[in-house]
Amino acid sequence: MKLSKYFVKKLRNEGVSEYVIRKLQEKLSTYQEIPTKVLKKIVEKVIEKYNSALIEPSENIGVVTAQSVGEPGTQMTLRTFHFVGVKELNVTLGLPRLIEIFDARNKPSTPTMIVPLKKPYSQSKDKAMKVAIKLEELLVEDILTDHETDENAMEVILYLDKDAMKSRDVKVKDLKALLQKIKNVKVLYSESDPSVIRISPLQQLNIKQLNKLKDRVLNLKIKGISGIRRTVVRRVDKEDGTFEWVIATEGSNLKDMLKVPEVDRNRVYTNDIFEVYNVLGIEAARIVIIREAMKVLEDQGLDVNIKHIMLIADAMTRTGKIKQIGRHGIVGEKPSPLAKAAFEITTKHLYDAAIRGAIDELKGVAENIIVGQPIKTGTGKVKMYFDIMKYIENLAS
Repeated sequence: MKLSKYFVKKLRNEGVSEYVIRKLQEKLSTYQEIPTKVLKKIVEKVIEKYNSALIEPSENIGVVTAQSVGEPGTQMTLRTFHFVGVKELNVTLGLPRLIEIFDARNKPSTPTMIVPLKKPYSQSKDKAMKVAIKLEELLVEDILTDHETDENAMEVILYLDKDAMKSRDVKVKDLKALLQKIKNVKVLYSESDPSVIRISPLQQLNIKQLNKLKDRVLNLKIKGISGIRRTVVRRVDKEDGTFEWVIATEGSNLKDMLKVPEVDRNRVYTNDIFEVYNVLGIEAARIVIIREAMKVLEDQGLDVNIKHIMLIADAMTRTGKIKQIGRHGIVGEKPSPLAKAAFEITTKHLYDAAIRGAIDELKGVAENIIVGQPIKTGTGKVKMYFDIMKYIENLAS
């Protein structure tokens, strides 16, 4: 069932947001056919519910949001949630994750991706496994049984793991060619025993420089996508009764993941907000902030209306950049010294304001509460003027 242009136009004329219209269309698409009379009642009900959900003028939405998120937030636990598969992937949840989101940390402590695949890879576990192995970042240290530095010969010695190399389809000659790309080194190995590779610098190095060379060799990427350290193939059941195989990753690299031909690029998801911002823009980052915050709250069994999270996400992204909620972000940009002092580091803000000779115009809520004046929200937003002369004239007449 599809919503007709007439009803879409009606919803738009009533001021219903595109997000609500899209969600309604998604819900109706699950039904085969709905009579026009019933559809009309549904649309009218949506308009009624939408209008009743709008805030009243001068409503203290910031305070309501702060209470709605802050109060249940005190019930959150400090824990990590595990995706269990072939390997274990840790994902930070609970209060630590919520702090990461609202503090706008550059990198989450446990970056992860959900990577849906195109057909036929999504329909076969074996094919999905092959893609998963292809995506995993393979470093030189991952195919070694051991390594050491020979300080007498001034060489780095690598002991290769034949089984690991076979499982990831890495040949000795390919590894040698990769190692030879490092400047000023000679790569040596015996044809009779190719499991040992010696890397000898062409220039004289000290012990510290030799260890740096060893670290550089161990962290050299052979294949895969940078940052994707582990992958797990998971079965996901859909609402229509079908299922598909998707890949969950430990680590995130959205830019390179979108280039993989087997990946369904329209549905790839990462919990790294700044990566989404850099690749897809601020609107996509706003959606991720909302989804990640709601996911944390829902996993904890906390019922918070999405509108409050949307307000926070709007405040964090309204300038076109992601800003944290704190003294280095939204609160720190407030022009009022008293409002800044009310949030945190009170004495520092007051000293700074005094040194600069700052003037507080008392336009906001916090500063007016501090000085004991009525705040300009709710009933305080309304001003009443009394014309005494007109009142006298009316009495006289």
